[in-house]
Amino acid sequence: MTDHTFTDPERAAVYRAIAERRDMRHFCGGTVAPQLLARLLEAAHHAPSVGLMQPWRFLRITDKALRAQIQAQVEEERIRTAEALGERSDDFMKLKVEGISDCAEVLVAALMDDRDKHIFGRRTLPEMDMASLSCAIQNLWLAARAEGLGMGWVSLFDPQALADLLKMPTGSKPLAILCLGPVKEFYPAPMLVMEGWAQPRGLQELVYENTWGVIA
Repeated sequence: MTDHTFTDPERAAVYRAIAERRDMRHFCGGTVAPQLLARLLEAAHHAPSVGLMQPWRFLRITDKALRAQIQAQVEEERIRTAEALGERSDDFMKLKVEGISDCAEVLVAALMDDRDKHIFGRRTLPEMDMASLSCAIQNLWLAARAEGLGMGWVSLFDPQALADLLKMPTGSKPLAILCLGPVKEFYPAPMLVMEGWAQPRGLQELVYENTWGVIA
């Protein structure tokens, strides 16, 4: 039997990247070398996708004015989200929710148009296109952490307004604004935990056996 296991140091590196990945909001400018950015996007492109549809599209935002417009859209949604949170509104407004003006690179991760023709694996679960794009984003995130770069996923925006701004075709949909670049340090724990917004639940509470709610 062939042993396909990675070496101990290789396995440790994979698990370290997973454990130390953080949703970053604080960046320190700088740049991402073209070869490194290409490597990260190639890692994203290696993600699994249902029916091999590869629904991901990445828009690199290099125009400063356009970046500012994207940030303005995020700010509009931040205010709307605060209003919807009611009594937690003030606490929410104290949180830093994006690093668009500070990061080296801004990427918009989007679902392609004309997705309905892809039926394989999506007939009963059409949202698998979103799952595939999410896998690509996670690949990018883990690769970035391994390369010493921070990345943050911003989801505070109106999808149609952002699609219109970026002249995206009908049927496509932006899923994430990704802030990428050098950071002074990585958070020792998720930022929302450090800020007292939420506490993570232990894995033992979330694994069931045979039927829903029966703790394994």
